[in-house]
Order: sequence, then structure tokens, then C-alpha cells
Amino acid sequence: MEFELPAAGGVTWSVCVRDADGTALGAVGDDLPLRTASVGKVLLLVETARALAAGEVSPDEPLTRDLEQWVGDSGLWHTLSVETLPLVDVAALVGAVSDNLATNVLLARIGLAEVAARATALGLRSTALHDRVRDVRGADHPATLSTGSADELSLLMSRLASSTAAGPEADGRVRQWLSANVDQSMVGAALVEQGGLDPIAHHDSLDLPVRLWNKTGTDAGVRADVGAVTAGGRTVTWAAVANWEPAPGTSLDHLTVWAVLRGMRHVGERVLAAL
Repeated sequence: MEFELPAAGGVTWSVCVRDADGTALGAVGDDLPLRTASVGKVLLLVETARALAAGEVSPDEPLTRDLEQWVGDSGLWHTLSVETLPLVDVAALVGAVSDNLATNVLLARIGLAEVAARATALGLRSTALHDRVRDVRGADHPATLSTGSADELSLLMSRLASSTAAGPEADGRVRQWLSANVDQSMVGAALVEQGGLDPIAHHDSLDLPVRLWNKTGTDAGVRADVGAVTAGGRTVTWAAVANWEPAPGTSLDHLTVWAVLRGMRHVGERVLAAL
């Protein structure tokens, strides 16, 4: 499998597409550790699902937002009036709309150290969630929310798909959370435009012939998409990450974003062709 990825604007790519058993079908710069924005939230969901399966936390445990965890940008909870939600609903918000406030509330309950330990147990070396989400990231904070390589992230997707990451119950729950993801602007765009997938109605509970679950990440100079699609009994997983030096508000940055999204769609086309 070959990729045609635009390098305009100084974009660095890390891409890997795998078969269900983890065999790499194609890769470009897959060992490069890059900034992955909200993709690192997957690690929080994996540890949350593991803790639920182990009975260490209750799905109905009430989690309450507070000013210390408050953050805006992506998500819904900061626009809602409800102050407290069950733990599983907070996790569902993270999976469906990459909810930043829900991420911070859930991370405060599960623990960043526990998430890091889970990543280590999974054999991840370049892939990590470094911090909570912040509106302003200062000099005394980690430089970025998360990092990862396509090699590790695509293999993690394959392990989640085969229920060999945190166990069948936990992995199934992670897949369910991510199957509600509404952002299909990157790799998923090809599955929507050419594969006939509904961009917002593809949850596992719908029992569709094509099953998709994925997590995206967006920040200045970052676009990332990791996930899996199953059709006709065949599963293909992927990780696609693009980094560049951002120049917010400039025509160059707009053109770079456009080129990167075109590259992401190309990865999606390669995924479709492999099904």
C-alpha cells in the first residue's frame, strides 16, 4: 500500500494502516512521535473501561464538574446546565464529541498516573497523554496534550479491535464509546463520501453492515485520526497524524490545513480499498 501525502507547508506525516491481526499494510514515517492533540484521550478511555470491567469504579458513579476543571472549545458539557453526570455518560461525551470538560472531570477521577501506567502496560513508548486539557498552556505545563506514533497508535487500534488491549469487556466498551464519534472530517471523510456511511449515525448499537469507530485530534498545527472499520467480516485499522508549524490566520495555514485534510481523505481511500 502506497500513500500520496502532501508535504506543502512543511507537513510531517506519521501514517500506518494495518490488518485486523496487526500486520502493517502500508506506512509512512510511522515511527515518528508527533503531537496528536485529542487522540491521547483514547488512553483515558481505555483505562476507564479497564477500571469499570475490574469493578474499581461504578458506571453510575456521579461526577461533578467544577471551576478547576473548566475548559471550553470542543464538547457539549460546558454548554449544558447539568452539573453532575454518571461516569459512563462522561466517558461517552469524550468518545462522541471529544468533550474537553468531560475529559478533565474523568481524568481527575481516573488519574493521569493510572493512564500513564496503562500506556506502559500496553507497551507504548512514544504514545502518551501528558496532561489535562487547558485553555491556556503555560511554560510550567507539559508542552502538548498528547503525543504518539502511527506505528503504536495503529497497533493499539488493532488490539482494541481484537479485544486484546484491556480485555474483551473493556475493549468492547471503548469501541462503543468511539463508535459515536461525530467528527468524520479526516480519514472518516472517505468512508462517508465513498463508503456510504452516515457521519453521525454509525453507533455500534445500530448494528450496521459497516462498523466504524475512531478518534480524531485537532489543534494548531495538528490533525490526527485513529480508528478501525469493519465490513464483510474484514477489519482494517489506521493511525494518521500530521504536524506542521502553524501560522494561525494566514492564507498559508489555511492552504496547509486544506492539503492535510486532502491527505487524510487519501488515507481513508486506501483504508476502503483494503476492505
